[in-house]
Amino acid sequence: MISQASALLKKHYGYDQFRPMQAEVIQCVIDKKDVVVLMPTGGGKSICFQIPALLLPGLCIVVSPLISLMKDQVDALNSNDIPAAYLNSSLSFKEEENIILQCLNGQIKLLYISPERMVQEMNRLLTRLPVRLFAIDEAHCISSWGHDFRPEYTQLKLLKENFPSIPVIALTATADKTTRRDIIKQLNLPNPEVFIASFNRPNLSLSVKSGIKPKERVKDIIEFIADRENEAGIIYCLSRQTTEKLRDALKAKGIKAGCYHAGLPSDERSKTQDDFINDKLQVVCATVAFGMGIDKSNVRWVIHFNLPKNIEGYYQEIGRAGRDGLNSDTILYYNIADLVMLTKFAQEGSLAKINLEKLRRMQQFAEADICRRKILLSYFGETPHENCGNCDVCENPRKHFDGTLLVQKALSAMMRMEEKVGTTMLIDVLRGSSKGELIEHGYNKIKTYGAGADLSFAAWEQYILQMLNLGLIEIAYDEGFTLKITESGKEVLYGKRQADLVQPQVKIAEPIERKAKRRKFAEQGDGNSLFEALRKLRKQIADKERLPAYIIFNDASLREMASEKPLTEEEMLAISGVGQLKFEKYGQEFLTVIHELCYGISAKLTKVNTVEETLILYKQNLSVDEIALKRNLSVTTIYSHIAQLYLKDDITSIENYVSLDEINSVKTALKAIGKIQKLKDVFDFLNAEINYFKIRLALAYIEKNGQFNIVDN
Repeated sequence: MISQASALLKKHYGYDQFRPMQAEVIQCVIDKKDVVVLMPTGGGKSICFQIPALLLPGLCIVVSPLISLMKDQVDALNSNDIPAAYLNSSLSFKEEENIILQCLNGQIKLLYISPERMVQEMNRLLTRLPVRLFAIDEAHCISSWGHDFRPEYTQLKLLKENFPSIPVIALTATADKTTRRDIIKQLNLPNPEVFIASFNRPNLSLSVKSGIKPKERVKDIIEFIADRENEAGIIYCLSRQTTEKLRDALKAKGIKAGCYHAGLPSDERSKTQDDFINDKLQVVCATVAFGMGIDKSNVRWVIHFNLPKNIEGYYQEIGRAGRDGLNSDTILYYNIADLVMLTKFAQEGSLAKINLEKLRRMQQFAEADICRRKILLSYFGETPHENCGNCDVCENPRKHFDGTLLVQKALSAMMRMEEKVGTTMLIDVLRGSSKGELIEHGYNKIKTYGAGADLSFAAWEQYILQMLNLGLIEIAYDEGFTLKITESGKEVLYGKRQADLVQPQVKIAEPIERKAKRRKFAEQGDGNSLFEALRKLRKQIADKERLPAYIIFNDASLREMASEKPLTEEEMLAISGVGQLKFEKYGQEFLTVIHELCYGISAKLTKVNTVEETLILYKQNLSVDEIALKRNLSVTTIYSHIAQLYLKDDITSIENYVSLDEINSVKTALKAIGKIQKLKDVFDFLNAEINYFKIRLALAYIEKNGQFNIVDN
């Protein structure tokens, strides 16, 4: 069944391989198991239920919270020749009846519906439809512990009561351990398979700028955008008024900007969103109301004008940048005024205690002295041991020291108190306090009482904060905010590894001005002008078909086309994101632009064996340059043919084109990477020191000699 799934992946989506965990999730769904999936934004959650929907008979019902999100996903599916539809208030009665009829006739594979509508139609409609799978998107909305709780989602627990034999797949991009447990409980999933993908998004740079006044922030942002012409971005603000003022300031500088918040008329909000998706706006200044329905893959940067309320929301919002995998920037502005305002908001309502705690963790992230990516990942249960090298702290490192003994004191005290205390009590015990509550519990009698009396309360606070950020301890929100030791923490406690800490700073560090790091793409020659030409063609097709441009091809696919310069159907299909269906729709037009811009020739796609034609000329002792000139093809393409001919034994040696030292360098890259999906993986690993054509030849040599099992695309 997975082989069929792989074929569908290539046919409809243009990808040769599943991302980590996708195949396992799909297999579980096909086996009719309930599944909970946590994958970061842009990590490929949708494929986990869309592929099973194509494989299984009948219909997949997808619960989605926003009309815009439904429309976006249905448009993308239909563009990939996957029959999908949605039911929501934007449709007329006649349109709805027609969709229901199509579902009954097996003409629709995925039907998107809101949680409210799902509950309303539980008995009237769902019992009539051939439903074989329920997919709950944005599943964190069902948990009151989550960052975006929606009461209407709680009704979804009725699904398992009414349809116990139909599998449920719940998906979210942001949920800590407490929220994950609550999702399972709220959906009544008896024994689900849980898949947690890595939340690491290494293509996102992370930067925090503290203590900058609002007027200076605006100036800073305008300079930032000016350095990123035509690159789309989102600026998140706390207040509606700020979004409007910021939009006006950007427009005054000639930047195509709009604003989005809940106080605007719905038609105005829809227009702003559509204009942004269709590249008519470069920037949207928005409150957190904007974004969940955005599946725009080429957002190149996200800025937070103010401190977010919690890490889950922050992570989800920055995750809207770089969904196509290309390098993208994120900046967070932070000052005490934001913190005061957010604290006031957090103290209101029934969830005040947890909201305040989550705000405190967000504050800790903003004030951190260690790798920011480590903090984000540890919050979601991952414990990376290496610094990321792509955040402001890594680029401007703080003073570090071996804090193993200090950490062991704190962890030992926690263990002796059975992990039933919070931060304040832990510090009081370590410092040997004589407070009544401490004495009453007998904590003054444990071995580690007073073991940290040489450090101030403030210093211990910062060290414990670092332990949290490093993933050595975690907070159990649902157990009175007590501290728990993680598996990584136990490794330090029992001396299996060291704990690296930084010297504490009482004051927030001044902002470090750093020049915007420009993204570098592995392009050759006129690659950038070719990318712009392909981008222009994509926009023309998108406007004609009334689709967002990234649904035609995303930026990553266009960048790869500009780098690889495919000239044949075979080479175009090797580009990531180009499936057979999309090639049939758009491939010839993009090949024509590549042919004409790069080689000044008209493209005529033929089905003849182009590799055999190269072999005939090779046997006439023509050089690679001569063959390329005679055939009106690129030199890179001819080298690709030579690699294929060498693998087929039509050519006995390629050592005239690639040296043994270069082959050994590629071997080293393969050992580090494992299986590769495209040549760019090796090219980037080798820091662009070996050309693409030599990499291709080296891979052929390695494969032929049976030294590695490789995938050469």
